[in-house]
Amino acid sequence: MTQPELPTATIAEHDGLRTLHLGDTPWVQGAMDLRKPRELVLEYVQRMMAWMLWRDSAEVSRGHAVQLGLGAAAITRYCHQVLRMQRVTAVELNPAVIAACRHGFRLPADDARLAVRERDAAEWVRDDTNLQTAQVLNVDLYDHEAAAPVLDSEAFYAACRGTLAHGGLMSVNLFGRAASFEQSAARIAAAFGRDQVWSLRPTREGNTVVVAARGVDVPGREILAARAATIERKFGLPARKWLRMVRPLA
Repeated sequence: MTQPELPTATIAEHDGLRTLHLGDTPWVQGAMDLRKPRELVLEYVQRMMAWMLWRDSAEVSRGHAVQLGLGAAAITRYCHQVLRMQRVTAVELNPAVIAACRHGFRLPADDARLAVRERDAAEWVRDDTNLQTAQVLNVDLYDHEAAAPVLDSEAFYAACRGTLAHGGLMSVNLFGRAASFEQSAARIAAAFGRDQVWSLRPTREGNTVVVAARGVDVPGREILAARAATIERKFGLPARKWLRMVRPLA
């Protein structure tokens, strides 16, 4: 069967902000502040890092972080250059996106800690060699129409869970104001167990980040508050705000 043609990647720039687009659509697939290229610019991308609240502060930078859907490489670069995770893998189907990130978004060449794979995310999570190899999995899979995740089945989320080691965490970008949100959240809950899934409030643009875990014991509020304060102090991310807006999946 012939594979559908993948859209081109377009880079735009305005007032020091560089953005990535697919084809001729206006939807922003990612962004980078040229003055502070390591910072996470988009609010929903910052919230994708909320998984840090569920990890002990001493463990945040340890292990393997995986990004499904490269976007403008913001999370991949952050895990590699700021958190300095021991291992970082990005999985992206569209070679034009990879090229744009390397050319315009300061995605470095592969090294001992970084691997960028031109591959279908559905195939990657089903690959037995990736079973229980990740501590962190960030999932942001939208096409040029940006209407709904391109991979969104219970089987896909079950395979995502399979890539996580015990205690591992997945964050997913969903449109919280879209009709499909509840269906997507229910599929994640079916794959992970309802007691292992939480969501943050939607951003102004409507993005809702869902965090799912594999066998995590959630600590008390005091410990979570201490972790949030540490994240803000060390990394400048608004973790105390995340803590106020996170809720178990109802």
